[in-house]
Amino acid sequence: MVDITHKISTLRSATAMATVKVSLPETIEAIEKNLVPKGNVLEMAKTAGLFAVKNTHLSIPDCHPLPIEYTAVAYEIKDLTIDIFFTVKTVYKTGVEVEAMHGASIVALTMYDMLKPIDKNIEISTIKLVEKKGGKSSYKNRFRDVLTAAVFVCSDSIFAGDKEDHSGKVIVEKLESYGVETSHYEIIPDEVDFIQDRTKKYVADNQLVIFTGGTGLSPRDVTPEALEPLLENRIPGIEEAIRNYGQDRMPYAMLSRSVAGTIGDSLVLALPGSVNGAKESMDAVFPHVLHVFHILKGSNHDTK
Repeated sequence: MVDITHKISTLRSATAMATVKVSLPETIEAIEKNLVPKGNVLEMAKTAGLFAVKNTHLSIPDCHPLPIEYTAVAYEIKDLTIDIFFTVKTVYKTGVEVEAMHGASIVALTMYDMLKPIDKNIEISTIKLVEKKGGKSSYKNRFRDVLTAAVFVCSDSIFAGDKEDHSGKVIVEKLESYGVETSHYEIIPDEVDFIQDRTKKYVADNQLVIFTGGTGLSPRDVTPEALEPLLENRIPGIEEAIRNYGQDRMPYAMLSRSVAGTIGDSLVLALPGSVNGAKESMDAVFPHVLHVFHILKGSNHDTK
């Protein structure tokens, strides 16, 4: 199965449909008047669909087991056609499109099985996804101009040439995947003056200024102390999201002092210095955090 451990959970929904076409008007009449010998077709088919959708991963090999937190089945009968609409919701890391289509398919098959004694020419067709919400496509941020970022690695040892940087490069790669251009990349020592100087200089021309390193608890970890006096607005929600995401994956994440806030129309982030810490911090809040630039320009929270 595809690795989804890096994803965050969001509210996700999907509606699928399937079409059952009968050959006789009497079949529709029997359904509507509950005269089918095998029982109430609409209710039995709905029940079968509800059982099936919760076990989709047992039938489709690459589907992840996930919590099904809402289902709904609706029918539209037109002439000799019955359209089945199957809706599924969950709060999870991956979508429920296949679950919805699986549910719609089983509803249709159950109807076929119950109706075949009275109608030998039933057809099942048009199993398709009607709508899905909650994944990356629901939270796309579109910008007229390319966003730019300045990335700084705070590390005495890397600055001295004793070690090689990996965390900063991971951040640059992640930014590129989100459509953000890195205009400046630099390794600096763990010094308050250096950090503050670079912040003041680069917020003027970049929407993002990101530091990696210096967020721990050692005497030389001073990135938060350097940035906090400069920030005009702290954004605790970003900091909490980063730590919560990390804590779910590594028990020491709670010891990191990640910082997030704005200076003017720029977002400043201080992320952990470890490679995994930097990568997971980016996964925790990107690309959704880019919505902050719409908010800073006065847009509402529904802007996509």
